[in-house]
Amino acid sequence: MAFRRSPSSTCAESWPNGAGFKRVATVLSESSSIHSDALCYLNKDMSGIGLEPMSYSTLEPGPYREEPWAEESQSLLQRNSMQVSPSEDKIPVMGSTSGPHAIGEGLYFSDGRRKVDYVLVFHQRRHTSIRSPASASVSQDRLSIVSNGNFPSMAASDVAPGGSGGGGGGGIPGGEGAGASEVFMELGGAGDGEPMEPGDHEMRLIRQEFEANLLEAGLEIERDRELKSHGPSFTRVHAPWPVLCREAEFLKIRVPTKTSYEIKEETGFGSSMSTVWRTLTKPFQPKVPHQDHGRTKFLSHCFSRDKLHLYNITSKDTFFDNSTRGRIVYEILRRTVCARTCQTIGISTLIAKGVYDAAFPLHDGDYKVIGHLEERNDRQVLHEEWARYSAFYKYQPIDLVRKYFGEKIGLYFAWLGVYTQLLVPASIVGIIVFGYGVATMDTNIPSLEMCDQRLNFTMCPLCDRACDFWHLSTACGTAKASHLFDNPATVFFAIFMSLWAVLFLEQWKRRQISLSFSWDLTGIEEDEEHPRPRYETVLLQKRQKKQNNKKKKKKKNESPIEKLTWKDRLPGYLINVSSILFMFALTFSAVFGVIIYRITISAIMAMSPDPEIRHNVRVTVTATAVIINLVVILILDEIYGAVAVWLTELEIPKTETNFEERLILKAFLLKFMNAYAPIFYVAFFKGRFAGRPGNYVYVFNDFRMEECAPGGCLIELCIQLSIIMLGKQLIQNNIFEIGIPKLKKLVRTLKEKETTPKAREEEKPPQQWNLDYALAPFEGLTPEYMEMIIQFGFVSLFVASFPLAPLFALLNNIIEIRLDAKKFVTELRRPVAARAKDIGIWYNVLSGMGKFSVIINAFVISFTSDFIPRLVYEYMYSPTGTMHGFIDHTLSYFNVSDLKPGTAPQNSELGNITLCRYKDYREPPWSPDAYQFSKQYWCVLAARLAFVILFQNLVMFLSLVVAWVIPDVPKTIVEQLKREKKLLVDVFLQEEKEKLQLIQRLFAKDATLHPSGNTLPPGQDLPIPGRYSTLPSGPTAGEDRGGGGPRARCRAASFSQFNRNIASSPMKENENSKHTAV
Repeated sequence: MAFRRSPSSTCAESWPNGAGFKRVATVLSESSSIHSDALCYLNKDMSGIGLEPMSYSTLEPGPYREEPWAEESQSLLQRNSMQVSPSEDKIPVMGSTSGPHAIGEGLYFSDGRRKVDYVLVFHQRRHTSIRSPASASVSQDRLSIVSNGNFPSMAASDVAPGGSGGGGGGGIPGGEGAGASEVFMELGGAGDGEPMEPGDHEMRLIRQEFEANLLEAGLEIERDRELKSHGPSFTRVHAPWPVLCREAEFLKIRVPTKTSYEIKEETGFGSSMSTVWRTLTKPFQPKVPHQDHGRTKFLSHCFSRDKLHLYNITSKDTFFDNSTRGRIVYEILRRTVCARTCQTIGISTLIAKGVYDAAFPLHDGDYKVIGHLEERNDRQVLHEEWARYSAFYKYQPIDLVRKYFGEKIGLYFAWLGVYTQLLVPASIVGIIVFGYGVATMDTNIPSLEMCDQRLNFTMCPLCDRACDFWHLSTACGTAKASHLFDNPATVFFAIFMSLWAVLFLEQWKRRQISLSFSWDLTGIEEDEEHPRPRYETVLLQKRQKKQNNKKKKKKKNESPIEKLTWKDRLPGYLINVSSILFMFALTFSAVFGVIIYRITISAIMAMSPDPEIRHNVRVTVTATAVIINLVVILILDEIYGAVAVWLTELEIPKTETNFEERLILKAFLLKFMNAYAPIFYVAFFKGRFAGRPGNYVYVFNDFRMEECAPGGCLIELCIQLSIIMLGKQLIQNNIFEIGIPKLKKLVRTLKEKETTPKAREEEKPPQQWNLDYALAPFEGLTPEYMEMIIQFGFVSLFVASFPLAPLFALLNNIIEIRLDAKKFVTELRRPVAARAKDIGIWYNVLSGMGKFSVIINAFVISFTSDFIPRLVYEYMYSPTGTMHGFIDHTLSYFNVSDLKPGTAPQNSELGNITLCRYKDYREPPWSPDAYQFSKQYWCVLAARLAFVILFQNLVMFLSLVVAWVIPDVPKTIVEQLKREKKLLVDVFLQEEKEKLQLIQRLFAKDATLHPSGNTLPPGQDLPIPGRYSTLPSGPTAGEDRGGGGPRARCRAASFSQFNRNIASSPMKENENSKHTAV
């Protein structure tokens, strides 16, 4: 049973009897929800009357019934001193159905009518005993609950010993027992002789005050009939219709009105193309019932209790969908204060303090379809049409995702859908570029020259002493593989992908505005956020410290502390800066460690007597080093994610939005550096500082710095990028996301099997709140966005070296969408439907990466690939104007006699070599400036820098042109917004006109019935009804008891009037004759 707010009163009487306890009696209704302000008052003031607060458990009554109060309750009310306003009586939810089906689903209260809008979970650590007066120990403080007959009847044997007279029950005064049964709840000690922990007792007090304040806010509460000695206990919360109306008006929730209009059809060629496109994409559309594909749109307006007649309210139970109801209840939970017990605000703080374990709205039943397909709930539709891998070819039901999970999650999946769709053209172009490289590989002149053994380029040794001279033709395979990614088409693809990034952002802006219009998000205001639990705790500690210092120094008239200053956060800032610098150093150390591995393994393998091992040194070292890099990246990625959360907590952000933005910046910075540091090294640093023969740069005085392959570093960059990208997506984004939830579920299953068979037999079938509590909590969208942003970097930053990156990203995202959908639908608790106008700071991150990609691709093409040296040779140094002789032009000469002592090869297989070649632009040994940079080097360097400047400016200009050509707001949306605004003005003007006509008719009728009555003085206008007009109360003010005839619409009560004493309306009234009852 649960308590119910009633038009009753409570009494607090004390008797100086031998038992030494006080008695508090509270009348209960037949409802299963706590609804007594007197009980709230009692919970707050128990300590003042000598009682320990009641154990926070209640019994469930029988089925919900709306009947007048029992006579015995009224007789008891007459003797009580505190009066409860009749207006605070519970208003029944009309039009809902009750039945075994509704109750069995676990989505309703025990009456089968009121929806469970939210669930609060806490762990019960002791059993509260409920016993009759005769069997209760007089040594315990007890709370006597007088029921009007809705309690389960006590057994005759339980009541007989004490009787109903004056002396039964240990000296408790009798008299009421004849009319109502009494149930006693122990307050002071733990049941079964088990002592109560002080911490548990404090948590119970906090829960009492918090839930009592929820009742004052108008919510209804129900709890379990039986509480376990250990394990979770569930408190169900329901928001009745008046509370929904009140909060919807405060939150400015936009709802559809009765007024609709037809969206204009496109004409001409655009209309034909739209029709053809809809026909072609029809097989790919999800089968979502009641999905509006017509051309009719209903006007929407912020909810107002004054304008209920404008809305199409067919049923009060379904007018606000489940996600909106959950959001409304969460807003109440978020701002409810616990002032007397713990000085905290909101459910988030209580969860952080351990008062509650969890709080969440319920899913819409099971996700598995049982029965007819037409009877599927939203969760089942999402599972069948969206959260299955077999539905990979279908469009996402974004509107249903938004309806079920809220705008914030809906925008994430809409953004992911737009990103995935635009990867299709990028993948096609990447495949074409790669195909061009394959087609021209056998006709590429530089590759043919490298493979031509007749040219006989003898190269200098790759390492000291152990390495021999070698022929360039042995690197033929590397040269041909480099041409696959290092060809003229790569430059075009880099320009294309830079413009693609701009096009993607512009397309998303248009899509976002279209969704904002269709989801009624235009013009929404930011919700006021409450401080985070950590911020409140630190602020409270600072206030207490100041009060203690004030008492010691006896200071007065000091202003109270309102917020934390930079001085309070200074230690956190210092730790943040030092920690981030340490993380950067750790990342660079990991990269440097892999470099040392490559150098040492290369030297060791070069000294091997096996020629096969010596021949495959470069391939083996590159592959193993990349795998080591991948493992290190995955490990550091998890570490950096946890460190970013810890560092953000040290900054003590005030609100969740501030916390999320700072966390995103730190996590992105650390993970970006971790993922791309090895790639940056290969692209811009490898081989740049190796030196030249006779003057190499050494590490630890023994190992030479590594050089690029003969075909250039671009092929190594491609290998590095492809393995890290594919490995990160396959292992981290998919295996971790699939495997870790499965592992957690397996652990939970094993724990459940450890329970005794007897306990399993006694367990009832799990309700929906039990099933949802077993799911993993929703921890935000930051991890989902982060992995997609890192992937976007792989696609855009170094795409010039790996044209197939968009294709692999597309394949990954097709799986990622269904994987995330399955996780949200089946493996996570339902999140609170959060409003959001856009994707927030992530758009700025994407925009910054798009601009950064232009610079990175310009430098990759200029300095990493051989595109610029080829152009310079072809147009400045080639005798024939072709690429013949390019390889010889890029190789410099070195006199073997100039090698340092002890570094020359021992027992060379190529005989006596006097000159060897190495890749660089330097003067030959017979030149006066031997081994200095040649004129060709400076010419190529100038061309490279010029290309960087030209490329950046060209792409930036084209990006501006694309952004200017594509408007942010579609033209159709602009026209519809103007039309809706005009129609809304017409609706309100018509409403005011009808009000004025109604008032005029009323005054004219009154003047006819009472000719000598008061009339308006000349020149005074009739009162215009509106927000501040008042109409007489009572039946004539809008409550037509017979259910027929016209009625005047009552003004809705304001928030300050909601809990005042106003006349209560009868329970049985015509449903159609009332718009709101508050």
